[in-house]
Amino acid sequence: MKKIIDARGKQCPIPVILAKDAMKEEKAVEIVVDNEIAVQNLMKLAKQKNYQMHSEKKEDVFVVNLTKEEEQSENIIEEPVVCQKDALSKKIVVISSEVMGQGDDVLGNVLMKGFIYALTQLPKLPKTVLLYNGGAYLSCEDSESLEDLKKLDGEGVEILTCGTCLNHYGITEKLAVGRVTNMYEIVEKQADAGKIIRP
Repeated sequence: MKKIIDARGKQCPIPVILAKDAMKEEKAVEIVVDNEIAVQNLMKLAKQKNYQMHSEKKEDVFVVNLTKEEEQSENIIEEPVVCQKDALSKKIVVISSEVMGQGDDVLGNVLMKGFIYALTQLPKLPKTVLLYNGGAYLSCEDSESLEDLKKLDGEGVEILTCGTCLNHYGITEKLAVGRVTNMYEIVEKQADAGKIIRP
């Protein structure tokens, strides 16, 4: 049976993550996307997973079919199921802005939203997400990334937001996930981290 996914309007890495999740249950996946970058990323995924890929452009969309050959299915190695504690790594994520990268802020907002969503899909979640300066807005009410941060929080990831930053921007009362931290703890967390990831 073929799984059909409509990923139009979804920014990277969401189409790839949706396809990857569907591949866990189905040997045939059809995913509709509206940009060539998504097609290229799906092609890389197909190669990694030993799937055959066929892409066809129909008007303003691309219909991508991913198919697993029957004889190849015997070689699939299932990823082990890990408990919540084991799923947390020693990595910490440090976010100091609402946007990812420099240039266009609208694009930067889209990239940051995609980055935080991608964190929720990692097989090993980070131990901590530190938010300071403009990044403090991300853990507050009306943030487009709030639900993803709440999901990480629910999985045991520490979500820590700089109290000085919240106060500076006048948004202390709007904090909606995690807890307030201070500069000493921010330095301490980074000093003890196995690896630091910055978007």
